Amino acid sequence: MIEQLHGRNLILASQSPRRKMLFEALGFPFEVRKIEVDESFDATLTGGDIPAYLAEKKAAAVKAELGEKDLLVTADTVVWINDHALNKPEHRTEAKAMLEEIAGATHSVFTGVCLTTKDKQHRFFEETKVHFNDLSKEEIDHYLDRYKPYDKAGAYGIQEFIGLIGIKAVDGDFYNVVGFPMQRFWRELPHILS
Repeated sequence: MIEQLHGRNLILASQSPRRKMLFEALGFPFEVRKIEVDESFDATLTGGDIPAYLAEKKAAAVKAELGEKDLLVTADTVVWINDHALNKPEHRTEAKAMLEEIAGATHSVFTGVCLTTKDKQHRFFEETKVHFNDLSKEEIDHYLDRYKPYDKAGAYGIQEFIGLIGIKAVDGDFYNVVGFPMQRFWRELPHILS
């Protein structure tokens, strides 16, 4: 599989610096491509089906442009709690409400991934459960004052202050919460490369 991947033009369609960092750690050359799509979804979708749908929607926006050797990777992440999704907050008030909701509770982080070549497509999602301690108003305000997490689903980064002091346990792939389920991605590659 490593040899097959070396023969591909790996394209990461993501604006996330965390996904870029994780792909750099793999050690394979890749390019980053920006894709703009409407990220709305049908209200009947739940849990991991939401980001899987959005990842496929992103792939559809550029699939016609792919060459024979291209392997496009698109992804989306949502936080799922109390039977609804927390996406990226638009402003401080929304971010604060999200952090107050996840404080002292358990939520799921779902990342949907779509692997696309000129002739094939394969999508999947990964779930990681995150257990948060209670958070004080001062801790939430400190985080929002210094980190501005408006590009993160659920308004937090596991590797930042609120994750460092607030998360008491993670069940599943840590890197999925950072932004991309790298282990699952590696295991799913044969579906698209074979």
